Amino acid sequence: MTALTVAPVIPSPGRVAAALRAGPVAVRPLPMAGPAAALSVPGDVVYGTGRIDASGRVTDQAVSCALGWCEGDRLTLTAGPGVVIARRDPGGMVTVPARACLAIPAVLRRRCGLRPGDRVLLAAVPGQDMLVVYSFAVVDRALRAHGVFPYAAGGQS
Repeated sequence: MTALTVAPVIPSPGRVAAALRAGPVAVRPLPMAGPAAALSVPGDVVYGTGRIDASGRVTDQAVSCALGWCEGDRLTLTAGPGVVIARRDPGGMVTVPARACLAIPAVLRRRCGLRPGDRVLLAAVPGQDMLVVYSFAVVDRALRAHGVFPYAAGGQS
């Protein structure tokens, strides 16, 4: 097998000298992309993520701090498929445990399809004293309906 050699590309000394005598050349800057329009998150909602543990507890420090719920506060929980809504309510049947988190009862978890180990999106709305827990299946459906993943497997095109 014979390898072909490629001659080095070295400019001749005369060409280099001519380029230096020509003087500085105006260089046109390359076009650059500008920053994307900033999308802001509404100031009245604090988002976080969490994982439901074996006892149905889920928390995120930023979300817990934003709500200011304390041990013993009573909550009313409502649910739909993949969504749990918690509101502070003096007549509520669920209490906030010592470690500021939301403990979702097993019956409610089963009803809305949440299992231990599931990752969830937490949305705290301090002005309404409310926490909403969304399964990522619900988030995924919303993104697909919005057309964010039009060509992903299982998505609608």
